Amino acid sequence: MHHTGGPGWRITMDTCHPMLVALYLRDVAGLEGAGNPALSHVAPTVRAADHSMLTSDVGGNPALRRQWEFWWEQLVEGFPQAPALTAPDFPELGTMPALQRVARAHYGSALGWAGERAQQYAMMAAQRETMGGHRILAELVQNREMELGRNARDFTLSILEVPLAQPRAWFIEPDKIIMSSKLLDDQDAFCSYVRPVVEQLV
Repeated sequence: MHHTGGPGWRITMDTCHPMLVALYLRDVAGLEGAGNPALSHVAPTVRAADHSMLTSDVGGNPALRRQWEFWWEQLVEGFPQAPALTAPDFPELGTMPALQRVARAHYGSALGWAGERAQQYAMMAAQRETMGGHRILAELVQNREMELGRNARDFTLSILEVPLAQPRAWFIEPDKIIMSSKLLDDQDAFCSYVRPVVEQLV
């Protein structure tokens, strides 16, 4: 986790293990385009499986999509304190039987995949700290303060970094951004997505 801040404002960048698990389950279930906003598929790619037999008596794929989208919305609202699933019965998904079945079928592989991604993120974040890769966040705020001729208003901004194939970001109003964990490597592209949000908040 990285924190950047000044008087009254704070920007946090981190990943989220429960949300990594959710994205794995989305892709293994073949729920392309699910969620609002519809994030790109993860990288490395997760191979989709057919769950029509598994979920046929609890609403099938349409129910699975609706349930995943409802769960994802809860996770996004809760970030950065998104709750983890409780194996092996996943009571958190008790009202979402199709999703609960898919979670039971793939939880071990989802947990392993998410753990590897979280470990990779931790190494990348440590390297950024060493190299000063996060300075751009403070610079965006400071540049906006100079343009306005005043200090930033009080605000918090949480940036969720997840391994998405598409190198871009999605603004979730009023104070969250979901972005590809590789986006900060291209500071021009990063600024093109994040600067308008910072300008609005400052």
